[in-house]
Amino acid sequence: MHIWKWSSLGTSVLILLMMFTSASADEVTTPVEETTEPKTEQKFGVASPEEDYIADEMQVPVPATQIDASCKRGVDFLIGYQNKDGSWGNATRTKGLNIYAPIPGAHHAFKMGTTALAISALIEMEPQFPECKEAIDLGESWLVEKLPYLRRADQTAIYNVWGHAYALQALARMHDRNADNPPMQEQIAELVAQQFDMLTRYESVDGGWGYYDFRYGTKRPSSSSISFVAATVLVAFHDVAQRGFEPPKKVQERAVAAILRQQKNDFSYLYGEYLKNSPVHPVNRPGGSLGRSQACNIALLYWGQTDITKDVLKEWLERLVVRNGWRDIGRKRPIPHEAWFSVAGYFYYYGHYYGALCLQELPVAERGQFAHPLARLMLERQEKDGSWWDYPLYDYHQPYGTAFALMSLKRYRTQNSAIE
Repeated sequence: MHIWKWSSLGTSVLILLMMFTSASADEVTTPVEETTEPKTEQKFGVASPEEDYIADEMQVPVPATQIDASCKRGVDFLIGYQNKDGSWGNATRTKGLNIYAPIPGAHHAFKMGTTALAISALIEMEPQFPECKEAIDLGESWLVEKLPYLRRADQTAIYNVWGHAYALQALARMHDRNADNPPMQEQIAELVAQQFDMLTRYESVDGGWGYYDFRYGTKRPSSSSISFVAATVLVAFHDVAQRGFEPPKKVQERAVAAILRQQKNDFSYLYGEYLKNSPVHPVNRPGGSLGRSQACNIALLYWGQTDITKDVLKEWLERLVVRNGWRDIGRKRPIPHEAWFSVAGYFYYYGHYYGALCLQELPVAERGQFAHPLARLMLERQEKDGSWWDYPLYDYHQPYGTAFALMSLKRYRTQNSAIE
């Protein structure tokens, strides 16, 4: 959501969140005298144990059995929380403060994105927990039936881009799962092609994608390009490309270019291109970017950007652990971006999932330093009912949060096993 957009009792209110707070030493901006000496190139990555700032107790391996037990509880939650029609989430559990969501289209998008994430997570869990099968089958049927009709809510709310992106990720996993089912393979191929078409239609005039268009409400959205939305779509493009479905090249290239325009020298990223003249706004600082740098980095790496090196990934994975508090403070707050660095709750499990994808790009021997503490963070935040959630979003937050957490833990579990 744009950092200033929220709705209370049906009224859209404009909020300017300028929170100047104390930050860690390397995030505080201090005046410096001009010098003619050449600038020292900034280096990234954890080069030696002496530069490892993750507490030793956080790096103690988490027993695989403990991760498995947590995943089992999460799987049971998703199975038990599924709607009778096969979807997950509803426009219920309303409260006095809700984000802008024109009906009914906004909720079609929320439900599609949530359901697609739940399907993806359960498919990944199915080999270990075969009891997922019935829920996956039902979810796949719902997605195949409803996805062709997903559109934007109105000229202002383009939440459907989330539904198209996460549907692509689900379709990639469904493609693997239904390898011996030619009719289903054909349906999946048609749906992938349709999502490419829809994401081309709803591409921002700036390249990439946004999810609001408060400029002109044009047929092709005049929305500002939002860094992490483009990253989400590019990761989805990569998933289906790995299965032989090539996304539209020009659209993909424009999305990469949009993210690069929002990239800062330290690999933090602007929230959106509309903030290009406010690079030190709290939301654009490293603490504010912590939930989206992981997604932007992995998206650019997938699509050939060689400056996203192993050291860059390691630097930001370390920050994901050491500076986790900046994001955790925003977790579960009902007002987006009211926490320090304008962090919104819905970046918490999102950031962990894309961090887990970054982790997979490291050599196996170098993963444990991050996999163990990241697994601990997930286990510590699991709810009593087996779910995970980070932002109260009608009745979507528990299933989407649980899906992100399960897919993250699966990758942490793999790394723990490989290292042990």
